Amino acid sequence: MTDAELLAGLPPFDQLSAEHLAAVASTAASVSFPAGKILFSEGEPAFGCWLIRSGQVALGSQMPGRGQVVVQTLGAGDMLGWSWLVPPHCWHFTAIAVTGVTAIEFDTTRLRALAETDPALGYPLALKLFEVVVARLQNTRSRLLDLYGNPRER
Repeated sequence: MTDAELLAGLPPFDQLSAEHLAAVASTAASVSFPAGKILFSEGEPAFGCWLIRSGQVALGSQMPGRGQVVVQTLGAGDMLGWSWLVPPHCWHFTAIAVTGVTAIEFDTTRLRALAETDPALGYPLALKLFEVVVARLQNTRSRLLDLYGNPRER
């Protein structure tokens, strides 16, 4: 199976044309990370985007008085990394491999250039990645309510 065929059935790529899938696939490479590997850290410049194939990645953030708090754990089929898309292109979370992880990594410098030069690719790709962002924000909101909710209401 080619990279384009693999991507064809997976969000956020399932609505792209064959030509656009081939272009996106040209930016992709298979990677793996051992458990404990820090993929990126909050506040650092954002490069890279991953489609997790297996394993788990914890997304965490520094919380006052609590230190690093896991706000979400991602697994197979989840997209990791959207901060490369939105200025100022800095990571908003820290990502750590909880288990060994295999993923498809996208060269986001090339992917952004493709999207900017071809709006027929860039627009649907941005919309699908925005769906990832919204889901991530909702999950983070729920997690923060769990952490900081009124203890008398529990």
